[in-house]
Amino acid sequence: MSGSASQRARSRPSLSVPSASSIARHLQDKGAPVYLKPAEPRPAPAHEKRFITRDPSSCRRAPMEPIILVEVFALFLLAKLAGEVFERLRQPPVIGELLVGVIIANTFIFDLLHLKENMEYFELLAELGVMVLLFTVGLETRLSDLSTVGRVATQVAVLGVVVPFGLGAACMLFLGEATEVALFIGAAMVATSVGITARVLADLRVTGAIESRVILGAAVIDDVLGMMVLTVVSGMAGAEHSLVDTAVVISIAVAFVLATMYLGGRIVRRLAGDGHRKVDGVRIPVAGKDRLGALRQRNAPFVVALVICFGLSAVAQYMGLAAIIGAFVAGMAFAEVREKHALREKMDPVNDLLVPFFFVHIGLMVNLGAFWPVLGLALVITVLAVVGKVVGCGLGALSLGRRGATTVGIGMMPRGEVGIIVAMVGLSLNTIPDEMFSVVVFMSIVTTLLAPPLLVWSIRRGGATGPAVTGRT
Repeated sequence: MSGSASQRARSRPSLSVPSASSIARHLQDKGAPVYLKPAEPRPAPAHEKRFITRDPSSCRRAPMEPIILVEVFALFLLAKLAGEVFERLRQPPVIGELLVGVIIANTFIFDLLHLKENMEYFELLAELGVMVLLFTVGLETRLSDLSTVGRVATQVAVLGVVVPFGLGAACMLFLGEATEVALFIGAAMVATSVGITARVLADLRVTGAIESRVILGAAVIDDVLGMMVLTVVSGMAGAEHSLVDTAVVISIAVAFVLATMYLGGRIVRRLAGDGHRKVDGVRIPVAGKDRLGALRQRNAPFVVALVICFGLSAVAQYMGLAAIIGAFVAGMAFAEVREKHALREKMDPVNDLLVPFFFVHIGLMVNLGAFWPVLGLALVITVLAVVGKVVGCGLGALSLGRRGATTVGIGMMPRGEVGIIVAMVGLSLNTIPDEMFSVVVFMSIVTTLLAPPLLVWSIRRGGATGPAVTGRT
C-alpha cells in the first residue's frame, strides 16, 4: 500500500452500526415522529432476582481516605505515649489519654488532622471501647462475692453511694439546675474507680490489711450500686414527665438488670459445666459438661462472651438504657468462669486497642473555652466529691477506728473513668450541657490524681492495721 493510500486509510472514520436508541434520539432531535423507543434495561431473569437485593451501585463505597488512617495512627500513638509517661510517673495512664484528647481538641492539631470531618469514625471506636471496658469491669464483679464482703464493706459501699449522690444533686438543685442535670451530676459522683487504689495497696504490700479487704470488697458492691443508679437516672431522663411513665421505665430497667445478673450468671455457669449441689446445706461444686469449651471455633468461649456483650448492649439501648449497662451485666454473667477460660487475659489486647480511643474521644469533647466560666463550680463539685466519699465511706468503716476509716474513705475517693462514663451518658441523652460535662471530667481527673498520695500518707501514719482477721469483715 502506498503512503498516500495508507494515510487515507488512517484518516477514514471507522464504521459502526448505530443502536436503536441512538437512531431514536437522532430522529427526535430532527422533529420526526419516533416509533422506536430507547431500549429499556433488560429485567433480570427470575433466577437472578433472588440474589439481587438492591442496586449493586449502592453497595459500593468510596475507598477510605488516607487522612483517616493518619488520624487513627496519630491518636493511638499519642495516647499510648502519654499513657507510658503517666505510668512512669506512677499515675493511671487514663489521665494521659484524657489529656491528649483535651490538648488536641483545644489546639491547632484538631484542624490539622481534619478530625471534625471524620469524627463519626472515632465515635464508633469510642463506643466499642467503652463497651469492652465495662464488660471487663463486670468480669471482675462476681455475685458470689457480694455475700462474702461482710457487714462493714456493705456499709461502706451504701453510704459511699448515698452521701456523694445527695451532696452532688443538692448542690445542683441549690444552684437552680434542672432535676435531670442534678441527678446525673449526683450519679457521676457515686461510682468508685478502685483500680488505682488496688495498685497502691499492692505496691505498699498491705493488701492483707483489714482496711484493704474492706475497700476491695466495698468496690464490688459499689460497682453494682453505681450501675443501678445510672440505670434509674438514665431511665428517668428517657421517660416522659408523667410519674406513671417514669415508674414503668425505671421498673423495667431495674428488672432487666437484676434478671440479667442473676439468670445470666446461672446460664453461663451451666454452659461452662460449673454446677453446684447441696449436701447437708453446704453447696459443693460439681463439674459438668463444658459446652463452651466443646465448641470447635478457636477461642470459642471468648467469642461467645463478646457476642453476648454486644447483644445485651443492644437490648439495653432498645430499652432506653445506656449500652454500657448491658455490657456490664454481660461481664458479670461471665465473671464466675473467667479463670476457667482465661477471659480476663483475652480481653486485655481488646482493651489495649479500643479503650484508648474512648478516653481520647472524651478529651476531644472537653471545650476549655466553655470550661473556664464554670471553674468555680468545678472546684466546688470536686470538694464535695472528696468530702462525700471520705465522710460517707468513713462513717461506714468507723468500727475500724478513726485512722482506718480515713484510709477506707480515701481509698474509695477516685472516680476515674466511671464518673466520666456516667457524664458521657448524660451528654448523649442531651441531659447535661457541655460545661457540666467538663466539670465532671475535671472532678474525675482531680480525685484520681489526689487519691494515691493521700492513701500513701494515710497508710504510713498508721491507717492500715495489719492482716485481716479471719471471717467476715
